[in-house]
Amino acid sequence: MNSRLPLLALATLLIFSCEEKGLSDEEYAQLTDEQKRSAAHAVDGIVVEDDRLELTLFASEPMMINPTNMDIDDRGRVWIAEAHNYRTQLNPRNPTQAEGDRILILEDTDGDGVADESKVFYQGNDINAALGIAVLGEKVFVSVSPYVYVFTDADGDDVPEKKEILFSGVGGEQHDHGMHAFTFAPDGKLYFNYGNEGDGLRDAKGEPLFDPLGRPITQETAPYQEGMVFRMNPDGTDVEILGWNFRNNYELAVDSYGRMWQSDNDDDGNRGTRINYVMDYGNYGFKDEMTRSDWRTRRINMEDSIPLRHWHLNDPGVVPNLLQTYAGSPTGIVVYEGTLLPEEYQNQVIHADAGPNIIRAYPVKEDQAGFSAEILNILDGNKRDNWFRPSDVTVAPDGSLFIADWYDPGVGGHAMGDLDKGRVYRLAPKGVAYKLEKPDYSSVSSLIRLLQNPNRATHFKAFMALKEMGAQAESALQELYAGEDSRMKARAFWLLTKLPNGQEYIDKAAKDEDVNIRVAAVRASRINKTNSESFLLPLANDPSPQVRREVALAIRYQEMSKVWLALAKNYQPGDRWYLEALGIAAEGFWDSYLPAYLSEAGENWTQKDEALDIIWRSRSRETPGLLAQLIRDKKSPENHRYYRALDFQSPESKNRVLKGLLANSSPEEQIIALRQMNFDSKNPDQEVWTLASQKAGDIADDQDFLEIVNKYGLKEQKDRLLRLVLDSEDGGLSQSAANTYVKLYGVAEMPGFFNAEQETQAILAIEKFGAVDQVEMAKSLAQIFTDTNQSLAVREAAAKAMKGYNSEGYLWEMENRNEIPTDMMPIAQKLLMSTWNSEIRSAATKKFGNASSADVNVPQLLTQSGSVENGKTIAAGYCLACHQIGNEGVDFGPGLSQIGDKLSKEGLYNSILNPSEGMGFGYETQLVKFKDGREIQCIVNSKTEIDLIVKLVGSAEQTIYKLADVESITQLDESLMPKFPLSETELVDLVSYLETLRK
Repeated sequence: MNSRLPLLALATLLIFSCEEKGLSDEEYAQLTDEQKRSAAHAVDGIVVEDDRLELTLFASEPMMINPTNMDIDDRGRVWIAEAHNYRTQLNPRNPTQAEGDRILILEDTDGDGVADESKVFYQGNDINAALGIAVLGEKVFVSVSPYVYVFTDADGDDVPEKKEILFSGVGGEQHDHGMHAFTFAPDGKLYFNYGNEGDGLRDAKGEPLFDPLGRPITQETAPYQEGMVFRMNPDGTDVEILGWNFRNNYELAVDSYGRMWQSDNDDDGNRGTRINYVMDYGNYGFKDEMTRSDWRTRRINMEDSIPLRHWHLNDPGVVPNLLQTYAGSPTGIVVYEGTLLPEEYQNQVIHADAGPNIIRAYPVKEDQAGFSAEILNILDGNKRDNWFRPSDVTVAPDGSLFIADWYDPGVGGHAMGDLDKGRVYRLAPKGVAYKLEKPDYSSVSSLIRLLQNPNRATHFKAFMALKEMGAQAESALQELYAGEDSRMKARAFWLLTKLPNGQEYIDKAAKDEDVNIRVAAVRASRINKTNSESFLLPLANDPSPQVRREVALAIRYQEMSKVWLALAKNYQPGDRWYLEALGIAAEGFWDSYLPAYLSEAGENWTQKDEALDIIWRSRSRETPGLLAQLIRDKKSPENHRYYRALDFQSPESKNRVLKGLLANSSPEEQIIALRQMNFDSKNPDQEVWTLASQKAGDIADDQDFLEIVNKYGLKEQKDRLLRLVLDSEDGGLSQSAANTYVKLYGVAEMPGFFNAEQETQAILAIEKFGAVDQVEMAKSLAQIFTDTNQSLAVREAAAKAMKGYNSEGYLWEMENRNEIPTDMMPIAQKLLMSTWNSEIRSAATKKFGNASSADVNVPQLLTQSGSVENGKTIAAGYCLACHQIGNEGVDFGPGLSQIGDKLSKEGLYNSILNPSEGMGFGYETQLVKFKDGREIQCIVNSKTEIDLIVKLVGSAEQTIYKLADVESITQLDESLMPKFPLSETELVDLVSYLETLRK
């Protein structure tokens, strides 16, 4: 399987390019596109923000292409998971390499800082588009959903003797939101994660793994959902789940104290990308904890901006974010614990974000029981070459930083635009060559030195060797522990805890002056399963909230009322990290913990902010009544958070409390209560329905009004509902009102609206109600545009309104019956050739002879500049029907407000011409078949035990169906976004406009 590639010519080119002085902005701008894309100018395309640092090209095509993930072994060799066969089962335009994808080992054998040898460690279709690689001793962990493979190379000849399945059933094949890379942590554990396609964690035989309470770790098991975080022993035993409810948490980094850090991607286009300090056992808020509904679902106490709303940050039971990085496609991450780079990068998280073409550091500082951070840019490709797509960042044994570059015009989804390129860079202080020493694992003194290496592969081998030595290494570890470097002290500590007398070291560390060593002590007591009440109770009164946070996490699954009560008494109002840690600790024990706390707080607990926070977070049988008391007492927006907290109690107690509040509340609060109530239209509470009917006319807020009318099916508000449809300037609200109007009153009145005496009123009604995608509505529109007695403007408006899955289906039936008037055919043809229904689109394209995207000469289009103003008009006619740009458009597909930052010009053309190749996760086409024979194509936002929550084509609204009525849900390979029948001039104009949509 091994192969060596003679690459002397390439190496010479790379050495020459590395020795050249970097180009100025003016010089770079004068390069041709072909020159800019070449390996010779790869470094010139990336701006190094720190002039003390130097970026060099370690390897590039043809030595390797498309690196999805990277690791560096203890010899300084770079291991690459290469993706040539990327998403080939979903994207037929992607090429297929019959031999399958490769795991490569790149090595600099002559010490010039440039790889001159490429070796294939393994190749096969079983690892196509692997997303993770970790080289740990003789084991190589390769993550490629739905599997995690472990390759063993016991004799070190770079040929694996064995390949085994560690985990299976982790998401769909080759899915970007599936299993990601493994990393070794200084506590001796392996940490890993998967995104929200992961579904659950299963062993090699497909059997689910379980948490300490015996619950299977799957998407179907509360509280587990979406992306998750895990750890285990290096041999695969003792698997633990440590966090959940992420969207696509790409990779984990663990520091020497055992603290976890990772990034998480938002629903594309919503500026919600985030960095997390991952607090153990936390819920991270991508979906509603209780209903699993989408973050867009309207709720009381909703956050005031999408980046915050995206993660349900105002909900009790959600761990806060460390940092919002807004638009992006985050990838690899590492904690840099070396000393080669300048001081401001040392001991900090360093992160690759492929979306904005950037490498950043996030210097953190303690903030109560959590952390705060700032952003420090290191490398920036967006200023020059926005094909720079950093997929990973890794630390070499000498302390230099290596960056893998996927190199592509786009990022994410199912597409790749460049099939031939990929790079690896090295970042180090200027003039510091890549010099490596052969590691010596034969003596204790050498092993102690290697244990402190910033390279994880080196650290792992030293750790395992010292652990094997046991007592022989104890005195040397004690000496390292006594040193001044806190992080190296922690590394020694973890090994000392593995000794037979390890508890002595844990007890000693618990009294250490260093807060972070005390934190490590508590974590070690959990790992060693020695976290007794006698050990933890003194630490529950530690002066540092960082330590007390860890104590709270340590008692999860264990009833330790004295410890929890001490922790609760030390809580300071507003420390959300601490509050969530208290909630994590109390799960399953709230009914005993909360009464004891309130007894200690005394009768005036309602006057204590700390007590109010704890009640807001609590989940005891007493909580709903306490929340009702606070709602009555707090006559301000403060009580909105208590209303929201009721959603996290049992549905029965929530409804009981809300009904009790209705009688004596203000009109505003009655509306809130009516919004919050669980209402069953098949078995309605008549008293509640009557109150809703009485109050609806007095509701000032249009959104509240519409929600109440729709929820309770109130038909008495017809006039106001009609005004909302016709007069509202909010497109989303107007469309929702139109859907509700038709739901309540049907389409019988449509002919009257569409035949209004004033032409402007008729066209307005057609445009507003025509957006309701029903066959009966389509029939009403057809009566108008086929009526030659109507004005041309009215007929054209009716024809243009035939958009949507059902309406276009009816239009196609009319075409097959030759019922479309000749003068309306241009409009009809355009609609049918851009319909969401792929079968109709294919047949219409064949019938009307439209050119396919394959006929478009993209390289030629790239040389053209279009009209931004014309492009904006085209976007209004096509894009805004399903996308938001700023405050305009429909929140159906990914937001486009910053698409110019995410996609290059080439990427924009590809996403328009080949929409099925770049579908973002969460926006795939789902075919839902109902038991009564109905079918819909939609986006599935979430699925609960009883409800299927979807968005229908071109709608910002969520529609709820009963899961019991659903026969099957099938993901289709074709995007809901059609291939628009645009001329080449229109394409150029549209892309010219989309390029301007940036931060």
